Amino acid sequence: MADNTDAEASMNGTPTMMAAEVAEQPVALEATLEALLPLRSKIGQLAAGRKRLLLVARGSSDNAAIYGRYLAELHAGIPASLAAPSVATLYDARVDLSDTLAICVSQSGSTAEIVDTMAWTKRGGAATVAITNVEDSPLAAAADLSLITQAGSERAVPATKSYTTQVAALAVAVDALAAQAGKKGTLDDEFARVGDQARAMLETPAETLDAMAGALAEVDEVLTSGRGIAFGTTLETALKLEETCLRPVRGLSYADLKHGPIAIVDHELLTVLVAGPEGPTVAGLTELAGTVREKHSLVLGVGGDEDFRAACDLAVPGPDASEYLAPLTLIIPPQLIVERLARKLGLNPDAPRGLKKVTQTD
Repeated sequence: MADNTDAEASMNGTPTMMAAEVAEQPVALEATLEALLPLRSKIGQLAAGRKRLLLVARGSSDNAAIYGRYLAELHAGIPASLAAPSVATLYDARVDLSDTLAICVSQSGSTAEIVDTMAWTKRGGAATVAITNVEDSPLAAAADLSLITQAGSERAVPATKSYTTQVAALAVAVDALAAQAGKKGTLDDEFARVGDQARAMLETPAETLDAMAGALAEVDEVLTSGRGIAFGTTLETALKLEETCLRPVRGLSYADLKHGPIAIVDHELLTVLVAGPEGPTVAGLTELAGTVREKHSLVLGVGGDEDFRAACDLAVPGPDASEYLAPLTLIIPPQLIVERLARKLGLNPDAPRGLKKVTQTD
């Protein structure tokens, strides 16, 4: 937790810990990929004969897991779902998981609910993989195989480099599952470019980021929307705005948004749209940008193609990456915006009110 000196520094122009840790992501991502890519054969061996993937997580890790779910079904062709930990921890339901690989994701590896849910999946017959940033954590010790991210110590409470390295670890795991399932091609060529893509995201023009933070500072109501493989990034953007800037934010798939909540969009609400660089969701998000602008909502865009960004009031490009791996670095511009917005609002982004690095639930 940041002390008073850190709090004062965050508001007088001295770089915050959050900003410093956002800047460390290219190296953290490269180190994580270097450490984990050689483990793909072990992941494949553990997954042999398993037909389903179950992802266990909370908070930012849950947003990373949403990415893993999409990638598993698109790249590996494996049915994937997100666990409801309360089924394990509160109800202790008996579920046959003998055909399942469970991947449990926790930055600290110490959240009791995630550790207990992993134990529950093992009782149900699942093979288990831990993704954590702490090698000697309870989660890592309990798993059949541990994927240790190389984010290093993260002092700021909002997850930045620990989040992106979790996304990278999930991409490695799913790439291994794709190979095990006999799918052609790996993502090796793209993994090699991730560090440089992160560096490019850090070079997003400061004036645009400042303008977007300024626009967010003028409103009390924010909606984030996206769809598909970048949807986890959409929800992580919403979470960062909420926990770091104390803004109530609703994150919705644009399919769900069109089913009724679109009625709340007006000039008092700002809309943030997050899109991958390509794929079948971009056209729909471009159309959505036009729709909400017609309702007089200011639209901020992250990623997408030139047409998408032209349809927004303010926009920044995403990484030069495929749709499959763009989420490893697509969150960086929103992280930069959130850090700026917190300082603009007189808040300390390193130690948001009421938050701790490790959250325990029942």
